[in-house]
Amino acid sequence: MTPSHATKTLSAKASASKTSLATSCSAQRAEQLVLAMERLGYQFDQLSLLDEAFTHRSYSNENRQVGFDNERLEFLGDSILGAAVADLLMVAHPSSSEGILTRYKATLVSETALAECARRMKLGELLRLGRGEEQTGGRDKSSVLANLVEAVIAAVFIDGGYPAARGVVERFVEARLPRVGRVERRVDYKTKLQVQIQGAHRGSPIYVIVDVSGPDHERTFIAEVRVDGLVLGSGRGGSKKIAEQAAAREAFRRVQESNGTRPEFDSVDSLPGLLL
Repeated sequence: MTPSHATKTLSAKASASKTSLATSCSAQRAEQLVLAMERLGYQFDQLSLLDEAFTHRSYSNENRQVGFDNERLEFLGDSILGAAVADLLMVAHPSSSEGILTRYKATLVSETALAECARRMKLGELLRLGRGEEQTGGRDKSSVLANLVEAVIAAVFIDGGYPAARGVVERFVEARLPRVGRVERRVDYKTKLQVQIQGAHRGSPIYVIVDVSGPDHERTFIAEVRVDGLVLGSGRGGSKKIAEQAAAREAFRRVQESNGTRPEFDSVDSLPGLLL
């Protein structure tokens, strides 16, 4: 089936589903669910599953007649997501070790990564939320969005089986999957510095954020790492964790140089989205 034919087929099915949905829910909700199927690239046969996946507990608490929310689907989706991501990574990185694949998987299934997927596909705007959750910004909360992604994956799995769920998972992670391989040589400098300092029988490294600048959506943090009151390194980044890693890297290299060891070189700044 050609991509254009597949798109036409999905569109035709979506139109039929819209007609069917109109008989069981409001016209507005029907529009939302059809839009959800278009964004997911998957057509549901059991439309009630899709509706359940996009219903937050706060909504069902305020609307008792609904009688369901997406938490049970979320429970199942977590396992299906893990299996599908492991499957995709095995294919994409056939020569990588178990340890490396485990790191890649942890990156791809993290709350931050899943929320990013939901935002990219604009799924949050289709989620049914209670008034209280809506007022506190629940539509953009990473935890809420990550749970939504897991619930959607479970709904697809129940409706169409593992191949369909794997396809949707691939759609979710397609933006990050090519990048994740680039972290193979990534070093956790905070851990390395901790081990190095402990080996020298000195105090534990302490990280201090000394400056924050920029607008809320584009903050820059500057961190210092101190041992026994002495500043060993400083670094900056788009989050506290990235800034602390950069500071630890500088400190680790300085200690290496002072010991006459050739310093390691690796990047923590080039992949900020993968160092959360």
